[in-house]
Amino acid sequence: MDTLSFKTISNKKSIKKEWYIIDAKNKILGRLSSQIALLIRGKHKPYFIDNVNIGDNIIIINVDKIKLTGKKWNNKTYITYTGYPGGKKTILFKDLFKKNPKKILEKSIKGMLPKNRLRKQFLKNLHIYVGSKHNHYAQKPKILF
Repeated sequence: MDTLSFKTISNKKSIKKEWYIIDAKNKILGRLSSQIALLIRGKHKPYFIDNVNIGDNIIIINVDKIKLTGKKWNNKTYITYTGYPGGKKTILFKDLFKKNPKKILEKSIKGMLPKNRLRKQFLKNLHIYVGSKHNHYAQKPKILF
């Protein structure tokens, strides 16, 4: 018997991507971002392939009305380092939220995605808006939660 003929066939042409709207109003940041990370990766689909971008496109609205639990609003800090001596920068959650609320959800979701070449492709499927208006009416998105 020819063992070279035993190959797994994955039909990448049959992948269908959907568009979903998620309203972030009064949702907890971590719980919401973990659900979104699963949807963007496509782990909810029965034909999930871990090395292919089969996830859905997600539109998140009302990011400026997201919630946190505990004392994270005043105590949580984001740390970045430039690579130069003395290049450590810290910013509080509330300051970053005032400056750019989209950045907070994006950083949270990005941290929950796999650290490989597909991460950039997954993040292209994510569309975050501060208000309740978005530009994707032509795609006919479905309201998820």
